[in-house]
This record gives sequence, C-alpha cells and structure tokens, in this order.
Amino acid sequence: MARLLRAFRGLPFRGAPLRAVGGPAGRGGAGASPDDAGSLPKHGPSLTKSEWQKKLTPEQFYVTREKGTEAPFSGVYLNNKESGMYHCVCCDSPLFRLVNVFHSSEKKYCSGTGWPAFSEVHGASGSDERDAGILRREDTSLGLTRTEVVCKQCEAHLGHVFPDGPGPSGQRFCINSVALKFKPRKH
Repeated sequence: MARLLRAFRGLPFRGAPLRAVGGPAGRGGAGASPDDAGSLPKHGPSLTKSEWQKKLTPEQFYVTREKGTEAPFSGVYLNNKESGMYHCVCCDSPLFRLVNVFHSSEKKYCSGTGWPAFSEVHGASGSDERDAGILRREDTSLGLTRTEVVCKQCEAHLGHVFPDGPGPSGQRFCINSVALKFKPRKH
C-alpha cells in the first residue's frame, strides 16, 4: 500500500475518463441490465453538465462529474465519528452508514490513507450489493487496474474500493468526502 501511495504522490488529483464494465454507464455494472432487482430508479432525466455545475461547488463537480480526487487528508468527513448516514452529494441517495464509534458492527474506520474508509455499503447483505446504492466499474486510468465506485442513482464518481480492508468483507471503500453529504442520526 505504501508503494501505491508513493506512486500517486506528485500526480495531479485528476483521473482520466473511465469506461463502464459490461456496457453503458448506469446499467448495474458487468453484465447487468437496467431491470435487475437491485437497480434503483433514477430521479427524472439526467442533468446537463451546465446544470451540474450550477448545483455543485467546483470541487464537488470536479470529483463527482469529472472523476477527480480530493487531496488526501483534506476531506471534512475523514475523522467524522458521529452516528448517521452518508448520502450522495449529487442526488441524496443513501450510501454508507455510521452507527457509533464504539459499536461492534462499525462500517467506517480509519485506514490511514487520507480518505474516509468504509468496509460495507448501505443496503448490502454480505457480498450481495443488489440493494446497495453503488455500482462498481473497472478503472485503468493510471496504468493499473482499480475498481471505481459510483452512485447507482446518478453515476457520480465516489472513489474506489480495494481488497485490503478489515474482515469479514476484506473491502476498503476509499471515498472522497466531497462526494458525500452526512446526515446525523436523530436521537
């Protein structure tokens, strides 16, 4: 991991455009069709580039619509430990849940990489992500193969998932804070 982080040092935080695995963007990932059981309906027609630019801050637009990356250790949610739900900043779809820092089923954790890390997405049941709010796509933009994570509802770029997370899933969802909106749990 340290070698990979060193490889990113000095690179601009901007990814190249990515291609969806298994067909057009927003179709549920590899081999999925729009009418798969886990597909979420989109809210109305997609926004145009200019409409997204009006709705989002420049940094939110850059990360979510142009597949950029915020600088490591700069995100507002990196050290958030408050209970609540993380939603997509673009469409408000629920994505990740933070129960309580002392709870045994905690899904957000400190990975030490500089971005908020989650071991599971909201709506997933083990490895079954049909009811989750994300899609996975192959990303070869930096000369290595990674798995991009996008919002299933609006196709916003959220970050990447890596196979070096804690058990039992072994996944590390490395997500840009700027792609998220946190809603605290009501007590």
